[in-house]
Amino acid sequence: MGQDELGQNDQKIEELGQVTLEGSSARHKIHLLSIIGEVEGHENASGNSKTTKYDHLLPKLAEIEDDKSVEGLLVLLNTSGGDVDAGLAIAEMIASLSIPSVSLVLGGSHSIGVPLAVASDYSFIVPTGTMMIHPVRMSGMVIGTSQTYEYFDMIQDRILSFVEKHSNIAYDQLKRLMHNTEMLTKDLGTVLVGEQAVKEGLIDEVGGIREALDKLHQIIDENS
Repeated sequence: MGQDELGQNDQKIEELGQVTLEGSSARHKIHLLSIIGEVEGHENASGNSKTTKYDHLLPKLAEIEDDKSVEGLLVLLNTSGGDVDAGLAIAEMIASLSIPSVSLVLGGSHSIGVPLAVASDYSFIVPTGTMMIHPVRMSGMVIGTSQTYEYFDMIQDRILSFVEKHSNIAYDQLKRLMHNTEMLTKDLGTVLVGEQAVKEGLIDEVGGIREALDKLHQIIDENS
């Protein structure tokens, strides 16, 4: 790889958290996609927030799907959550890719980060990684009508159904974790750490970057 290509990769990592791993002659071409900080939707987050912009990721995922030289996708996650519709849109795009994909939860993948973590074909979490599952909420909004309750239930059902479809956890069990009253003193929900996320069926395996890359290359070999 020449200096110009190295410079372009450095710029992509700095601006978008993305790079294509060309690999050696014995390895496959992998695109690395990072989802870091808050998932930003139609409204811009505050200037001090680290964000992942869905309007950047959706075109990139379409480009990856159309690029026949890219053989796999590795998704790195360390997100506090964010916009529900944006997060689900990204998750649906990842899930619909024709190339193999593997995700790796690092610091955490909370809230809407849960469906993002399970959208890939296989998922990993590091031993100290966390996943927070909690009900859908909207800061500052007073729920005063039955229609509003129904709207929140509909959004929650979309999340629960997606996660159930793309992981090994049952809908009702996920809902129980979401509405747990015993763990968080000022909120509903559950925090799962590393192996706990695997035991609950949310994540496939505990591991790091080595295991995630090895698994992705394995899936590509099996599919070729």
